[in-house]
Amino acid sequence: MSELVDRIIANIVRLEVRLLACQARLQADTDPEALHDLRTTVRRLRSLLRPLRGLPGVVQLEMSASQVGILTTPLRDLEVLAAHLQQQGYRVQAARRFEQLSGSYAAVADSAQLAQLLMILDVFPRFIRAAQREGMLRGLRQRIEGVLDKQWQTLEKALNDPGHDRHRVRLLIKRVRYAAEAYPQLDRLPVLVLGRLKAAQKALGEWHDAWQWLVQAEHQPDLQPCVEQWQAALERGEKHADRALVKLSAACFH
Repeated sequence: MSELVDRIIANIVRLEVRLLACQARLQADTDPEALHDLRTTVRRLRSLLRPLRGLPGVVQLEMSASQVGILTTPLRDLEVLAAHLQQQGYRVQAARRFEQLSGSYAAVADSAQLAQLLMILDVFPRFIRAAQREGMLRGLRQRIEGVLDKQWQTLEKALNDPGHDRHRVRLLIKRVRYAAEAYPQLDRLPVLVLGRLKAAQKALGEWHDAWQWLVQAEHQPDLQPCVEQWQAALERGEKHADRALVKLSAACFH
């Protein structure tokens, strides 16, 4: 038990250090990957916290992490679209969106949401140690294993549903993958399974990008020249994603 708690706290500290580094990179406004890395780190934190629900401080930390996600989602979507437009040669459209992003990174770095998350994260290990002293962590390993098992069961059920929602499946894949990385000693993924998870997540991500851009094109006239290629990308993405999900299901559940 003590070893597991030590690992959880070490993970918390490691994620805090990564968040502080991301904050500094955002303030400098010179790193195109800083926002993405911030969001990935927050997602890993939430995966670490999910099995700990019910312990002191977890609800507050989860809520703060969620607020950072809400703050940064539209910025990340805009960032991805701008980079895509530039890559495809739509320089005028890309420039407009890069202009919209101007100042956004520093604003995230200085935001109340990120400040609150870092503040709570800094004291969270003390809550864990106090809970340990009070005997509140008895059965923690079994609790975590139960949550991890349930996540896999939810994913299996979604994959077996012929009418599954690709967006929901994408989120479930992220959840099991990041949870397994948060608790590698409790959820040891074979190399094949990990590879299938990553491939499915990537394929679904490409499909989701095309779908999202088509939705935006309905309200943003300057994106109309891109609609035809995005429609084709959406159709390709659906096929690639479905094949990736079949391979994932075969690797994990058969």
